[in-house]
Amino acid sequence: MAAIWVALAVMLVATAQVAAAGPVTAPAFLWAPKNYGLSSSEAKEVVHYQTLSPKSLAKSVLEEGGWSNLVCSKDGPQKNVDVAVLFLGSKLQSSDISKDKQADPALADTLKLSFSSSELSMAFPYVAISEDEALENSLLSGFTENCEDGSRGYHITYTDTCAASSESMKKHSSVDSIQDLVKSRMGNNPTGQTELIVFCSGGFKDNVKSEGELLSEVVSVLNKSGAKYSILYASQPYGLLENTSELPLARYLAEKTNETKPILEKCDGECQLKSTLLEGVFVGLVLLIILISGLCCMMGIDTPSRFEAAQD
Repeated sequence: MAAIWVALAVMLVATAQVAAAGPVTAPAFLWAPKNYGLSSSEAKEVVHYQTLSPKSLAKSVLEEGGWSNLVCSKDGPQKNVDVAVLFLGSKLQSSDISKDKQADPALADTLKLSFSSSELSMAFPYVAISEDEALENSLLSGFTENCEDGSRGYHITYTDTCAASSESMKKHSSVDSIQDLVKSRMGNNPTGQTELIVFCSGGFKDNVKSEGELLSEVVSVLNKSGAKYSILYASQPYGLLENTSELPLARYLAEKTNETKPILEKCDGECQLKSTLLEGVFVGLVLLIILISGLCCMMGIDTPSRFEAAQD
């Protein structure tokens, strides 16, 4: 019995260490209101549950999401997507998807409506995020590495908060600038080349709107213009972990208060589910041990095969 408890303790410690060392993950969503080459049965609400790196996400978007026809420099038929949008957020984490109350309800509503009502829709709930490199750099370099002939760098425009853009490239400082670009591409695009617009964290330097409001406005502009478009939303939450090596061995809830202090005493829905399962495992092990002990005791009881006759 002692050996069983030792093995259980070792298993729990190993599980806790793996959970504590795991990377911060954030979701990504790809959708297009009108299908542009993939069959609806293959592209409708596809979900990849594997944990991906940003470059693996870029490869999947190119190969499965059809973006290789949009951002790769290769000769072929006329493109039937006018605008591709890479929208990079900074708030949403993977754990936020299952929460009933969202920090940015407009963002959750826009993503849910766009994902469910589009002909092409793909979800990547777990994208491992690193603070060493900006997400736009990781995704754009992933596009370049997985395009056989390189990416269409000269068809990429950025918002003025992007670190990947150079001073010589055109930058957008407002949604009106994006709207003018879309109108110009719709009116004069003889080659059928797709324009890739990169929205970095915050969208614009002078932006006062929330992430969800900005994304909703961008979707509204594209819908009103009549352009055929595809949007890839990805998130890179920043400032989530502070000196995690100094924290005690426990499940770290990557949430912060207004005083930028991590909240360790609260337990969200995922935490409560795991704690309930762990309690069930402990109760089950105790009952199993009691049952085995009882069976062993009963098997150890010896009774005589016959009894002597009673004497008068």
